[in-house]
Amino acid sequence: MLGQSSTRIPSRSTLAGDRPMTIAFGWSLDFTGTRRAAIALLVAFAASILGQAVFVATTRAGSYDPATDPNSMHSITLALGAQDWWDEGYTGQGVDIAVIDTGCAPVPGLDAPGKIVYGPDLSLESQAPNLRGRDTNGHGTFIVSIIAANDAGSGAANPNPYTYRGMAPDARLVCIKVATADGGTDVSQVIAAIDWVVQHQHDNGLNIRVLNLSYGTNSTQSYEVDPLAYAAEQAWKRGIFVVAAAGNSGYQKGKGAPGLASPAYDPFVMAVGGTARNGNGKGVKESMASFSASGPGCPGCRNPDAVAPGAHVQGLRVPGSYVDLSTPPGLLDARFQRGSGTSEATAIVSGAAALVLQKFPGMTPDQLKKFLQTDTAKIAGADDKAQGKGRINLEKLLDKNPSNSTQRFDASTGTGSLEISRGDDHLTRDGVVLRGEMDIFGHSFDSAAMAALEANAAAWNGGAWNGNSWSGNSWSGNSWSGNSWSGNSWSGNSWSGNSWSGNSWSGNSWSGEAWQ
Repeated sequence: MLGQSSTRIPSRSTLAGDRPMTIAFGWSLDFTGTRRAAIALLVAFAASILGQAVFVATTRAGSYDPATDPNSMHSITLALGAQDWWDEGYTGQGVDIAVIDTGCAPVPGLDAPGKIVYGPDLSLESQAPNLRGRDTNGHGTFIVSIIAANDAGSGAANPNPYTYRGMAPDARLVCIKVATADGGTDVSQVIAAIDWVVQHQHDNGLNIRVLNLSYGTNSTQSYEVDPLAYAAEQAWKRGIFVVAAAGNSGYQKGKGAPGLASPAYDPFVMAVGGTARNGNGKGVKESMASFSASGPGCPGCRNPDAVAPGAHVQGLRVPGSYVDLSTPPGLLDARFQRGSGTSEATAIVSGAAALVLQKFPGMTPDQLKKFLQTDTAKIAGADDKAQGKGRINLEKLLDKNPSNSTQRFDASTGTGSLEISRGDDHLTRDGVVLRGEMDIFGHSFDSAAMAALEANAAAWNGGAWNGNSWSGNSWSGNSWSGNSWSGNSWSGNSWSGNSWSGNSWSGNSWSGEAWQ
């Protein structure tokens, strides 16, 4: 919010219906079980790793029928006009989408050679060889399936509802893992991941034009100083279209309302709210999802830029992952589950952006934002504080050309507090809570010094960030090299021989997911 300090609440998802959800900050997950349960589930996940590629695309499985489900990806891509773009040859080909999340599993639909490029694993699980690079949670895979999954044999002509495709089925995915099985991550890890994307957006033929952040914190400082918002803003200024979840605090107005999550509250980036689709066939009705965060309406406060379907969305499972084993109500069949929240809506818009960028590769982020806000579908009964410019409508954009656009907002300085940027999310190790102006290594975080490096796209020096070695410093095929962490964590104990087991996380920072 422009010059306005207020609590920000990220996107949360639900799938028992479009019901209000418990507030959570950051990653879009809403679990009823304890986060400690993730430790035991790791055993099941490890046993399932070899089976992740066993499932094959089937015409039909069980009683689930995507042809009649208004929230299947077939129905959503048809309703938003993405299939019209596919028919004209715009499928996201040549556009790379970076996704900072819990990782990406090469399940069917995401297992084509070269479909996924694996960036560094910056999560605490990177120090456990059997978990490094694995999506032990399942959230990241679900999100990328909405963005760009593509079943073998699917084609633009005569789309088959029983072959699964995301919004931009031929886009390539660049996955940066920052979170553990229970979703645990620190804001310093997310900032480091954004900085890595900026510095490596053109490595080895990469063309990273979109960054998906289904994440947010309830930072109480203005975006003008917030370190997370600043990192996202620097990506935007480097030509990367940053799509961020608005949050799942629901429709609230007035001075005390939480507003949008960080970094979605930075007015430069694309902040996305969520809608709900109910009914079937021509009787499908779209309304604002009750969880979707609104603009408070106070002076200088910001609304979502646009909205997209975010309730009960069909996506790919990761067998044996935390989400898969802890949320059975959301399972649809052997391959699919449902998820709800502004994180799903964010994924929809990230995929839509890739389609547009294939057609207009010279578009700036500012132009693309304005373009997606053009000729939107207005949601009946919702004001602009909830829906922004309305629901994106690719069908109406196919024959349009982009216009010039330059956003003029006060730029962030990034010189605020890392601790305030965390909001309520905190990691705990050996009984020691990670607090204050330090990263996961316990290394002091000087926000002004880091902002100066980020402004010059120089925050990473090889595999080092903020004075510590976080990853390797080179590519090996389609994967960034890993690294064993030396020295101590914030708790004062060595990383050596340690995995995430036995640690805890107080937040729920993935922008709001419930699975049912």
